[in-house]
Amino acid sequence: MLIGATALLLGGGGLAVYATTALAGNNTPDAAAGHSQHTASAFTLSCPDVGERLRQVPRSAKLPVSKGLSSLDKQVHDAYHKMMGGTGDSVLTGLKTQRAKTIKMMVTAISKDAKRPGYLLKMSGCTMKPVNEGAGAGGNDSTKSVQDGWYQGQTPQNQTQGQTQGQTQDPGQVQGQDPGQAQDGGQPDQNGGQQQGQPGGPSPDDFVDINNVQPNADAPPFAAPKGGNATTGTFTTECGRNEDGHFNSDNVIVTPGVSNGAHHTHDYVGNKATDAFADDNKLAASDTTCDNGDQSTHYWPVLRKLDGNAEQKPGAAQDANVGTTLTPATVTLTFRGSQVGQVEAMPRFMKIITGDAKAFTNGTKNANASWSCTGFEDRQLKDKYPLCPQGSQVVRTFAFQNCWNGRDIDSGNHRDHVTFSDQNGACPQGFKAIPQLVQRITYDVPEGQSFAVDSFPEQLHKPVTDHGDFINVMPDALMSKAVDCINNGQECT
Repeated sequence: MLIGATALLLGGGGLAVYATTALAGNNTPDAAAGHSQHTASAFTLSCPDVGERLRQVPRSAKLPVSKGLSSLDKQVHDAYHKMMGGTGDSVLTGLKTQRAKTIKMMVTAISKDAKRPGYLLKMSGCTMKPVNEGAGAGGNDSTKSVQDGWYQGQTPQNQTQGQTQGQTQDPGQVQGQDPGQAQDGGQPDQNGGQQQGQPGGPSPDDFVDINNVQPNADAPPFAAPKGGNATTGTFTTECGRNEDGHFNSDNVIVTPGVSNGAHHTHDYVGNKATDAFADDNKLAASDTTCDNGDQSTHYWPVLRKLDGNAEQKPGAAQDANVGTTLTPATVTLTFRGSQVGQVEAMPRFMKIITGDAKAFTNGTKNANASWSCTGFEDRQLKDKYPLCPQGSQVVRTFAFQNCWNGRDIDSGNHRDHVTFSDQNGACPQGFKAIPQLVQRITYDVPEGQSFAVDSFPEQLHKPVTDHGDFINVMPDALMSKAVDCINNGQECT
């Protein structure tokens, strides 16, 4: 049933246009004025993020929790496509029933060997949310200074009007219109034709000309740490740009042991064994694409050219990710120091996620990706894709958390064991400075509004949902070398 619905969606006819316009901005061209109007008929699904609320997941519950999280994402995927078909009120009711059953299973599994997380049971209800209320959906706040806290973990949680966790909302009462009644229409592209884009997004409003962005990036990771006590060295590891085509739709950090646990495709460099079933022993025994013997795992969602290529496989068209995968032009992996003092070694097999794949509906608390263009990297965008001038490449930058609790290599939600320093470079009490990983990836993209990052379908391929993942599998001697280089102010590889 799912595959059939997806195939219909991707058929290139009116429904594909509907998917883009009704659920990714519904911009109707105004021929006289030459601009777009927003209507109130564009919705997406917003569900409480169960994974974000996990605290303690005992070893005995890891696989049930992984399967549960993947099932929750699949349930939202299916409900989203039913909603696009205009089935109305029954979507949320059925989704809540499914989610309640899955969450109960997860709670039961956790409670066998840890404190029962009963609060998760209140997270089954979802809402239909106007897309102009999502993070990065409306006005352009991308030109805010990076010093405002975007890279220091200080960005405030996005507050969504009318949305309460666990509350089920009648879609017929959201701005008075059923999504099935959305008008069908296209958005003119730069050549005057109809821009269909990718089913479910992105919207033309998700792009901005980099020339119209004011410089805003004069803080780390875009400038080296400064100050009398700063550690100014760097350690760069060269791991290629995935020339070997290492792709899968797994997520070994969030959903280990589950195939297609990410429901979107990841690009990998570094460790060659990385998939859903790669435990620490498998990673430690694997070959690597890195030329210095670093066996670490680096991955991020692929960037796709919006050419309508609908490859029917998990992580691609079967999960509403359409378009030809773009191979990075360059990948740079750099570890940097601290503004306030020396850094300590990361433990082997530490796992870190930066950014939030569900930031469009979750809000920007954990969003941490940045977009720019080569030659313009003093201008960083957090919620827009850049339109770069001819000869300039698109740049994605992921700055990872640089403070560690000194104890855990992972945590229940994969976030609590690490955090960002404050705007002055100081780690919170109980945390210590570690080398900050900065993943920088560049792409040659076609001209115009022609590309988008893989995402969960209800996240509408918004740039704010971009994210990067890292598992430190450096041999201890190599990590020691990196720390010494950083603390001694050297530039090493």
